[in-house]
Amino acid sequence: RCARARSESASPRFIAFSLQQPTPEYDHPAPARQVRGQPLRTTWPHFTSAAADLHCGVWACEPGMWRIQFSVDKDEFFCVIEGHIRLHHQDGEQHDVRAGEAGVIPAGFVGMFEVVSAVRKYFVVVERPQA
Repeated sequence: RCARARSESASPRFIAFSLQQPTPEYDHPAPARQVRGQPLRTTWPHFTSAAADLHCGVWACEPGMWRIQFSVDKDEFFCVIEGHIRLHHQDGEQHDVRAGEAGVIPAGFVGMFEVVSAVRKYFVVVERPQA
Protein backbone atom coordinates (compact mmCIF):
# COMPACT_ATOMS: atom_id res chain seq x y z
CA ARG A 1 0.00 0.00 0.00
CA CYS A 2 1.14 3.53 -0.79
CA ALA A 3 2.38 5.71 2.07
CA ARG A 4 0.54 8.98 2.60
CA ALA A 5 1.70 12.15 4.27
CA ARG A 6 -0.10 12.70 7.54
CA SER A 7 -2.07 15.85 8.16
CA GLU A 8 -1.66 15.41 11.92
CA SER A 9 0.29 17.91 13.96
CA ALA A 10 3.14 15.41 14.42
CA SER A 11 6.07 15.84 12.08
CA PRO A 12 5.80 13.57 9.01
CA ARG A 13 8.22 10.65 8.87
CA PHE A 14 10.82 9.96 6.20
CA ILE A 15 9.62 7.38 3.67
CA ALA A 16 12.30 4.93 2.54
CA PHE A 17 11.29 3.10 -0.62
CA SER A 18 13.50 0.16 0.36
CA LEU A 19 11.41 -0.41 3.51
CA GLN A 20 8.06 -0.46 1.71
CA GLN A 21 6.26 -3.20 -0.17
CA PRO A 22 3.52 -1.38 -2.11
CA THR A 23 1.00 -3.43 -4.01
CA PRO A 24 1.90 -3.27 -7.72
CA GLU A 25 -0.63 -1.86 -10.18
CA TYR A 26 -0.72 -3.26 -13.72
CA ASP A 27 -2.00 -1.76 -16.96
CA HIS A 28 -1.41 -1.39 -20.70
CA PRO A 29 -1.57 1.70 -22.92
CA ALA A 30 -5.13 2.36 -24.10
CA PRO A 31 -5.73 0.67 -27.48
CA ALA A 32 -6.36 4.03 -29.19
CA ARG A 33 -2.92 5.27 -28.04
CA GLN A 34 -0.89 2.17 -28.98
CA VAL A 35 1.67 2.59 -31.76
CA ARG A 36 3.72 -0.59 -31.31
CA GLY A 37 3.09 -3.55 -29.02
CA GLN A 38 0.86 -3.83 -25.98
CA PRO A 39 3.47 -3.51 -23.23
CA LEU A 40 2.68 -4.42 -19.65
CA ARG A 41 3.25 -1.45 -17.34
CA THR A 42 3.78 -1.98 -13.62
CA THR A 43 3.62 0.81 -11.03
CA TRP A 44 4.69 0.54 -7.39
CA PRO A 45 3.15 3.64 -5.73
CA HIS A 46 5.39 4.53 -2.80
CA PHE A 47 4.01 7.90 -1.75
CA THR A 48 1.06 10.23 -2.29
CA SER A 49 0.94 13.58 -0.51
CA ALA A 50 -1.94 14.42 1.85
CA ALA A 51 -3.30 16.82 -0.81
CA ALA A 52 -2.94 14.07 -3.47
CA ASP A 53 -1.02 16.50 -5.71
CA LEU A 54 2.34 14.68 -5.49
CA HIS A 55 2.85 11.01 -6.38
CA CYS A 56 6.09 9.06 -6.52
CA GLY A 57 7.25 5.52 -6.82
CA VAL A 58 8.78 3.05 -9.23
CA TRP A 59 7.48 2.22 -12.72
CA ALA A 60 8.51 -0.60 -15.05
CA CYS A 61 7.50 -1.41 -18.61
CA GLU A 62 8.14 -3.86 -21.43
CA PRO A 63 9.22 -2.60 -24.87
CA GLY A 64 6.56 -0.81 -26.87
CA MET A 65 5.41 2.63 -28.01
CA TRP A 66 2.29 4.74 -27.42
CA ARG A 67 1.00 8.29 -27.83
CA ILE A 68 0.99 10.56 -24.76
CA GLN A 69 -0.59 13.91 -24.05
CA PHE A 70 0.12 15.36 -20.61
CA SER A 71 -2.57 17.54 -19.11
CA VAL A 72 -1.69 21.20 -18.53
CA ASP A 73 -1.61 20.64 -14.76
CA LYS A 74 0.74 17.62 -14.65
CA ASP A 75 4.57 17.46 -14.70
CA GLU A 76 6.69 14.33 -14.28
CA PHE A 77 10.33 14.05 -13.22
CA PHE A 78 11.86 10.61 -13.70
CA CYS A 79 15.21 8.86 -13.38
CA VAL A 80 15.85 5.64 -15.30
CA ILE A 81 17.22 2.86 -13.10
CA GLU A 82 17.62 0.34 -15.93
CA GLY A 83 16.67 0.14 -19.58
CA HIS A 84 16.18 2.70 -22.33
CA ILE A 85 13.35 5.17 -23.04
CA ARG A 86 12.92 7.39 -26.10
CA LEU A 87 10.59 10.39 -25.98
CA HIS A 88 9.25 11.70 -29.28
CA HIS A 89 7.94 15.27 -29.30
CA GLN A 90 5.07 15.91 -31.73
CA ASP A 91 7.42 18.07 -33.85
CA GLY A 92 9.73 15.08 -34.46
CA GLU A 93 12.45 15.87 -31.88
CA GLN A 94 13.60 12.75 -30.00
CA HIS A 95 15.41 12.26 -26.70
CA ASP A 96 16.95 9.02 -25.43
CA VAL A 97 17.10 8.43 -21.67
CA ARG A 98 19.11 5.49 -20.35
CA ALA A 99 20.04 4.07 -16.95
CA GLY A 100 21.45 6.77 -14.68
CA GLU A 101 19.88 9.60 -16.70
CA ALA A 102 16.89 11.74 -15.76
CA GLY A 103 14.43 14.12 -17.34
CA VAL A 104 11.14 15.98 -17.04
CA ILE A 105 8.00 15.53 -19.11
CA PRO A 106 6.42 18.99 -18.75
CA ALA A 107 2.76 19.84 -18.50
CA GLY A 108 1.11 19.95 -21.91
CA PHE A 109 3.71 17.68 -23.59
CA VAL A 110 2.33 15.92 -26.69
CA GLY A 111 4.18 13.13 -28.46
CA MET A 112 5.04 9.46 -28.07
CA PHE A 113 6.64 7.42 -25.29
CA GLU A 114 8.82 4.56 -26.48
CA VAL A 115 10.33 1.86 -24.29
CA VAL A 116 13.30 0.70 -26.38
CA SER A 117 14.44 -1.92 -23.86
CA ALA A 118 12.63 -3.03 -20.71
CA VAL A 119 12.75 -0.12 -18.31
CA ARG A 120 12.49 0.59 -14.60
CA LYS A 121 12.41 4.18 -13.37
CA TYR A 122 11.77 6.31 -10.31
CA PHE A 123 9.04 8.87 -10.92
CA VAL A 124 7.69 11.99 -9.25
CA VAL A 125 4.42 13.41 -10.61
CA VAL A 126 3.13 16.82 -9.56
CA GLU A 127 -0.48 17.72 -10.36
CA ARG A 128 -1.65 21.25 -9.73
CA PRO A 129 -5.36 21.98 -9.36
CA GLN A 130 -6.86 24.02 -12.19
CA ALA A 131 -7.83 27.53 -11.13
